[in-house]
Amino acid sequence: MSDAVNLALLMARVWMGVVMGAHGVKHVQGLRSGPGMANWLSSLGLSNGPLQAQLLTWSEIGVVPFLVLGLLTPGAYGVVASLMLVALVTNHRDKGFFITARPTEGWEYVGTLAVFALASGALGPGEWSLDNAFDLEFPFEPGKALAIAAAIGVGGTVAYLATFWRPTRPAEASTEH
Repeated sequence: MSDAVNLALLMARVWMGVVMGAHGVKHVQGLRSGPGMANWLSSLGLSNGPLQAQLLTWSEIGVVPFLVLGLLTPGAYGVVASLMLVALVTNHRDKGFFITARPTEGWEYVGTLAVFALASGALGPGEWSLDNAFDLEFPFEPGKALAIAAAIGVGGTVAYLATFWRPTRPAEASTEH
């Protein structure tokens, strides 16, 4: 693999780690400031808002070293994809495409990160990674790596939503005659 490809894969991993880390740090601050984040997650239809706030925050923080160091890379990218797909479905899906939509944000950003994570998971970590240093070649044939990233990303999203998401339904229209 060329140095240019290894550099590109390293840049992708590190940047995704920076993005997830920044979100995680913001959410740690939210956890410390009171129940606001937990209440907001509950308002999206997620059961047990305090648990969801912890899961979201520590998943974003926890995935960072795996991405930056290139360890279990398809799985790490799968976690990112799942986090973004859950955000897309629970919060952004009905707000239009563009992130700049007002008064709320559309799904452009989270959708882009989810697709980027799945595609990057398929590419593997490159030679400049702990996966390579530890000779972890088992999942890094692109088809297998994509399957792992998708199983965690899409499968994890479906399992999470089936377990925790109970969106409120609009009041049914009156059927008075």
